[in-house]
Amino acid sequence: MQTVVLGKTGIVTNKNGFGALPIQRVSDQEAVRLLRKAYEAGVTFFDTARLYTDSEHKLGLAFAGIREKIFLASKTGAQTPEGFWADLETTLTNLKTDYLDLYQFHNPAFCPKPGDGTGLYECMVEAKEQGKIRHIGITNHRLSVANEAVESGLYETLQFPFSYLASEEDLALEIKCREAGMGFIAMKALSGGLITNSAAAYAFEAQFDNVLPIWGVQREKELDEFLSYIADPPEMTDALREVIEQDRSMLTGDFCRGCGYCMPCPVGIEINNCARMSLLIRRAPSAAQLTEEMQKKMLLIEKCLNCGRCKSKCPYHLDTPALLRRNLQDYKEILAGKDY
Repeated sequence: MQTVVLGKTGIVTNKNGFGALPIQRVSDQEAVRLLRKAYEAGVTFFDTARLYTDSEHKLGLAFAGIREKIFLASKTGAQTPEGFWADLETTLTNLKTDYLDLYQFHNPAFCPKPGDGTGLYECMVEAKEQGKIRHIGITNHRLSVANEAVESGLYETLQFPFSYLASEEDLALEIKCREAGMGFIAMKALSGGLITNSAAAYAFEAQFDNVLPIWGVQREKELDEFLSYIADPPEMTDALREVIEQDRSMLTGDFCRGCGYCMPCPVGIEINNCARMSLLIRRAPSAAQLTEEMQKKMLLIEKCLNCGRCKSKCPYHLDTPALLRRNLQDYKEILAGKDY
């Protein structure tokens, strides 16, 4: 079994973390079944957030009675001290626990620090002193904020998108975290579903002894793939390197990562899927992308107001309206029966 030590937190856990965002989409019963199956197979680190609707609630149902045997991480998107304490108490209640192993600021637009006027970091410190949280972390999609968080020395962990599509700057960030003794939690290790070879994804992450990937799990088939890697972890081979190089040649550059921080759209466009439809439809069974429901969602792009809100909120600085238009044109050509 491959394990990772999460920086100075001292948390030691299996190399497979459980990303609990997707379990919002399944029933309580199914979520509990998947979570318990993961735990019984050796997964001990579970990551959720206050913003993930009922995800915390489902983890609370699954792990009542075995709290001390797992690590629970959650996040707050609060922007005021009042919001921070309300989020924390709700999270603890949902998870049926009196403490979190890790509490993280959820993708803030800045790096919270003592004396910055928000009072947010001071809340983290007080919560730790009260024993309600054990370690302080931060998540982000912005490289500048992530680097500032590492350099500040204020955080014990950083959660950041990290897959084999990582840029040189992303790779440098991982090195900086390791040198600072800061745990690195890799979100979007499958790049929002664009990476379809989980063995290649796992083998890439396994090269970094400081990195804990959290895999977003919704279906049992997905879970079973990662659980199989506990006993038989994929190693980097020439065949997997070839897969990675092919994907890098196709997926580097201006493509939507599906993070969803551009949402909501004022006219209801499902930007996080529609802006990457051209890639999704070529990398997954196309039938799921050609349903009547998805066609209606794609045609909403024609109602785009060009207001620029999505573009201004994109952490990757994409021209989102232009990307949506290109994806719609490509989609229409596919519907017309053109070869792809």
